[in-house]
Amino acid sequence: MKYFHIFLIPLIYILIFYLKMETGTYACIQKTIHLGSRKKGCYIITDSILKEISDDLNKIKCGTVNLFLMHTSAAITVLESYDPSVMKDLNNSLDKIAPEGNFYLHTDEGPDDAPSHIKCALIGPSITIPVTDGKLNMGTWQGIILCEFRTAMKSRDILATITGVKK
Repeated sequence: MKYFHIFLIPLIYILIFYLKMETGTYACIQKTIHLGSRKKGCYIITDSILKEISDDLNKIKCGTVNLFLMHTSAAITVLESYDPSVMKDLNNSLDKIAPEGNFYLHTDEGPDDAPSHIKCALIGPSITIPVTDGKLNMGTWQGIILCEFRTAMKSRDILATITGVKK
């Protein structure tokens, strides 16, 4: 223990040098994406998201984008986006899992209030997608899906956080 500082001081200098060297190569970009109002259902929003973040994605060699839906009565996921019947099947299945009705305690905003929150809890408010060479690294048939659970049309906001190694 007497000579511990002999090893500790050089280690601290190496750590500081490493951190200074690495901080300039990383990016963290955040922006809010405003989506228009939609009626109840599931929608492919990949193109809408890419329209808003493509310029920022192009700055990233390797990283991730986190999309966080800032609401509790809608959800976001990644799913097959080739066949539109997948969206209808997802919506119909969720309606069977959490149907509207007068048997919920939480009905402040109507009969779709509690079921909307339950469906959001099942699907979730966020997704993370890898970014490779400035592009979303998803499978051929994968797309970003917004699940709107409210009957009344609602405007939705997504917070996009892009992090990674700069090109």
